[in-house]
Amino acid sequence: MAQSLNKIFLHIIFHIKTTSPRILDADLERLHQYIGQLINATGCQTVRVGGVEDHIHAVCMLSREETVSHLVEEMKRNSSRWIKTLSPHYKSFAWQGGYAAFSVSQSIVEKVVEYVNDQKEHHKKMSFEDEYKKFLELHNIEYDERYVFAD
Repeated sequence: MAQSLNKIFLHIIFHIKTTSPRILDADLERLHQYIGQLINATGCQTVRVGGVEDHIHAVCMLSREETVSHLVEEMKRNSSRWIKTLSPHYKSFAWQGGYAAFSVSQSIVEKVVEYVNDQKEHHKKMSFEDEYKKFLELHNIEYDERYVFAD
């Protein structure tokens, strides 16, 4: 049997539903760590998980056996269940239905990690919506704005 050799880095972004409570600052780091554990549990390798009160950025290396859609499904489904156990504040917590996933060249993985680490500062100047559209345009992804931010 031929061996599959690959090293595919991804940058995944997803947002809470508009009706969802925001993630409290006190819970952000724990949530990021938990999502990192979920990524690793799929056989993928977490590089960095970060974000702010309304969205997540995850940088990881995709395993040979995993698909992007299944990876994101596992991250969102399990983290949503978990965060609801933290506090009554999260009783109606939910992630949006969609997500964005971008391939990342190994030569700029560290730059993407720095970007994820600087989310708090970054979002003092730019909204999530503007950031998301910027990523879509940077990666030449056609989109219909009516659906991109829909729950």
